[in-house]
Amino acid sequence: MIMTNISFISTDNAPAAIGPYSQATQVGPFLYTSGQIALRPDGTLVEGDVVEQTHQVFANLKAILEQAGGTLSNVVKATVFIKDMNDFGKINEVYASYFGDHRPARSTVEVARLPKDVQVEIEVIAYLEQK
Repeated sequence: MIMTNISFISTDNAPAAIGPYSQATQVGPFLYTSGQIALRPDGTLVEGDVVEQTHQVFANLKAILEQAGGTLSNVVKATVFIKDMNDFGKINEVYASYFGDHRPARSTVEVARLPKDVQVEIEVIAYLEQK
């Protein structure tokens, strides 16, 4: 089966993929981002606390969504991977500041380790109106 309505999203305003994958894939009206970590667009790591890292993750997600023609208000599902569940409250405050009253479905999972030993990784699924 050949999928003709699939496209791969890439922007210089978010870090390049650090492996054999794309920043995001769009299939029809749905955009699936790869997990974003606290890398700046130039590939350098934000080594600050979990709050600073979470802000960088959202900067990356916003850049990818914008490249695809969307915003955080298009997000319908988020998955948050955190290194330490004790940081849940701090991450949640940053998360809420970006989504405001928009409340996409979400899962949060504590994991043993994340790429580059960061403290948080977030991936989203967004619904984008067909053009």
